[in-house]
Formats: sequence, C-alpha cells, structure tokens
Amino acid sequence: MDQPAATDPVMDAVGAAVEAGRAGDRAGARARFGALWEQVTADGDPFHRCALAHYAADVQDDPHAELVWDERALAAADELTDERARRHHAGLTVGGFLPSLHLNLADVHRRLGDDDRARHHLTLARGRVGALPDDGYGTMIRAGIDRCGERLDRGDRG
Repeated sequence: MDQPAATDPVMDAVGAAVEAGRAGDRAGARARFGALWEQVTADGDPFHRCALAHYAADVQDDPHAELVWDERALAAADELTDERARRHHAGLTVGGFLPSLHLNLADVHRRLGDDDRARHHLTLARGRVGALPDDGYGTMIRAGIDRCGERLDRGDRG
C-alpha cells in the first residue's frame, strides 16, 4: 500500500494560489505567489521554486513578468533532482517537467516577438518529449508544442 506524501505547507500554499487564479482572482494569486517567493527565497528548495514559478507565470498579465517567472522555473529545474521530485510524488522526474517549461518559454518569447529564442526553446521542448508520460498530460504538452510551433510559423503574436 502506498504511503501518502508528507504534508508540504509550501506546496499547499502553491495549490491555494493556483486555485485562486483559476477562480478568477489573478491579482490575488500573483500576490500570493510573490509572498511565497519571498518565503522560499531564490536559493531555497528547487522543487518549491520550480513549481511556484511555473504556476506563478500562468497568472501574469504582463508577458515580461511571465517571462521572468518562466525563467525562474527553468533555473530551479536545473538544480532539481529526480530524488527530490519523487519525494513530492513517486511518478515525477525532472525530465518530465522540461518539455512544459521549455514550451512555456517558447510561447512567451513568441508573444514577445523574439522568434529566435522561441524556436530555441521549442527545439528543446521537442527534444524532451520522450520523457513525457503517455497520458493526458503528455498529450496536452505535445499538442501545445505543436500549436506553439504553428503559431510561430504564422507569425502569430496573440
């Protein structure tokens, strides 16, 4: 029988901020993520920083701010180990995060008009899709990579 993961107050707070954003309180979610970032600090647990920054990017209204959070998430992932990720959930690996992180960076660079950097991150995302699970999440990320590439090829900035 699987043992449940230990309670993680930081991840609980991240989840609450995510839910606030999904419920339409984007400003409140941004404030929560900002306060959490101050608590976690820029040199804190890489898993916390990666997850927090990844979700914080999603509630930014300014694409430049979104880019900052996406870059923070990728930087934290570079410090993250599979062992640490699995302490949160047995099925997690750093490699499984990277396609999504690179997709997010490709998309924000596309929207900001930096096609070269967008293509660079799209190439990195495509190169990592083998690490994605063969499930709904993996399908969603693969489709997102395809859509981002198509929008980039069309010059779509929206």
